[in-house]
Amino acid sequence: MIEMKSAREIEIMRRSGKITSAVLANLLRSVKAGMTLREVDRMAERGIRERGGVPTFKGYHGFPASICASVNEVVVHGIPGDRVLRDGDILSIDIGTTFEGYVSDSAATVGIGEISPAAQRLMRVTQEALMLGIAQMQAGHRLSDIGHAVQQHAEKHGYGVVRALVGHGVGKQMHEEPQVPNWGEAGKGIVMRPGLVIAIEPMVTQGSYDVETLKDGWTVVTADGKLAAHFEHTVALTDDGPRILTLREHDFMELDVAKYRPKEELAA
Repeated sequence: MIEMKSAREIEIMRRSGKITSAVLANLLRSVKAGMTLREVDRMAERGIRERGGVPTFKGYHGFPASICASVNEVVVHGIPGDRVLRDGDILSIDIGTTFEGYVSDSAATVGIGEISPAAQRLMRVTQEALMLGIAQMQAGHRLSDIGHAVQQHAEKHGYGVVRALVGHGVGKQMHEEPQVPNWGEAGKGIVMRPGLVIAIEPMVTQGSYDVETLKDGWTVVTADGKLAAHFEHTVALTDDGPRILTLREHDFMELDVAKYRPKEELAA
C-alpha cells in the first residue's frame, strides 16, 4: 500500500533532507585521492549525528556502514572499507538520514582528481536523467513517466539503465511502496497525486545494464566491468509540483530542469 504524506510529514522529511544534503555536499567537496572509503564513511556518520540525525543505512538488514561507497564499476551498495581512492576514480556516495522518525535518501557520483572525459560525460548524463525524471513527477502523470524519461535520455547517449534495481517510496521506512523503475513505457502505473514521496535514483552504465552481486551479498557491479554512475533525490509531489527534499545548491545551478523553486528551498 502506498502511504501518502501530509504537509506536516513532508516538512519533517524536508528537515531530514537538509541534513542528508548538507552532509553529502560536504563529502563531495572533501573526498580526494589517498582517502579510504572507511574515512569517508566516518565523516558521513559524524556529520549526520552532529546535525541531529541518525544514519539510516547503518544496521539496515545488517549493512555495516552509514553510507554506500561505490567506486568505478561498482553500481551501488559498496561497503566502505580500506580501499584507497585514487586519482581518476569515480565514487558514488549513497546516504540516508532518519530524523524525527522520517527518512531522506540521496546519492551522487563525484570524480576523484582528474577524471576522463568519458567518466565526466557519464556522470553528467546520469544527473540530467535524474532531473528529467523529476520533471515528470506531476499530478495526473503516471508513475512510469519518470522511468521512461530517464531511460530515453540515458539510452539516447548510448548508456545502459540498470534493470535489477529501482527507486522507491520513502517515509517512515527507507523502502516503501511504490517501486520506481528507471525504465519502461510511458503512461503506466499509478496516477501520481500530491502527497506522494519517492526516491528517484537512476543507475546508468557505460555498457550493458546487466549487473552482478558479489559474495558479500551487498556490492553490485557491472557485469562487463565498465563504469557506472548513480544520482538520487527524495522528492515530494505537492500542489505546486515536485519538491526536492534533498536539494544541494549546485543541482539547480547546473541543471534547471524540474519545476521547483530552488532559491526558496535553500533559504528555508
